[in-house]
Amino acid sequence: MIATSTELICFLILSSVIIFGSLAVVLLGNIVYSAFMLGGVFMAVAGLYLLLNASFVAAAQVLVYVGAVNVLILFAIMLVNNRKKLEPIEGLQIRKLLSGGICAGLLILLIRVDLTTPWPLPGPAAIGEKATERIGEHLFTDYLLPFELASVLLLMAMIGAIVLARRDVPVSDIKEEELSSQNLIKEQKIPLLADKPSP
Repeated sequence: MIATSTELICFLILSSVIIFGSLAVVLLGNIVYSAFMLGGVFMAVAGLYLLLNASFVAAAQVLVYVGAVNVLILFAIMLVNNRKKLEPIEGLQIRKLLSGGICAGLLILLIRVDLTTPWPLPGPAAIGEKATERIGEHLFTDYLLPFELASVLLLMAMIGAIVLARRDVPVSDIKEEELSSQNLIKEQKIPLLADKPSP
C-alpha cells in the first residue's frame, strides 16, 4: 500500500493526463498525433486501475486497448491513401455545436451523479490474489452480455481499420506509374558520357 498523499498526487497526475489527452485527441489537427495521444490516455486509465489495486484490469487495459485497438488504429492511419485532399464539410459549425452540447450534457450528468451518490470511503478492502478469480466469475455470470458486447466493439474496430487500410488505386494512377517507369527505363538507356567528336 502506498501513502495517501502519494496516491492523491498520482491520481491528480493521471487524471490531468486523461483530461488533457482526451482534449488533444479531439482538437489536434494531425490524426497521427491524435492516435498517439489516445494511447497515452489508455495508459493513464490503466494507471488509475493500478491505484485501485486492480492489476488484472490494468493489464487487460494495456493489452486490449493499447496493444490491440490503438495499434490497429495507427496501422490503419499509416496505410490509408492520403492522396485525396480533404473537402470542406457542409454544416460543420452546426455539427460542432451539436457535438459540444451533447458532450457538455454528458459532463453535467456525470458531475451530478458524482455529487449526489454517497460514495463509501475509504471503500472496500482489496481482495488481493483472488481478484482475477472474482473478475472471471462476474464476467461469465452477471456481466456476460456487456462482455460479449465489448467483443463486438473490438470486432467493429478491427473491421473499420481494415476498411480504412484498403487502398483502391485509380486507373489514372496506374497509367502515371507505368509512364514514369517507362521514362526511367528510357533515361537509363541514355549514355552517361557524351561521345567525343572525332578529330
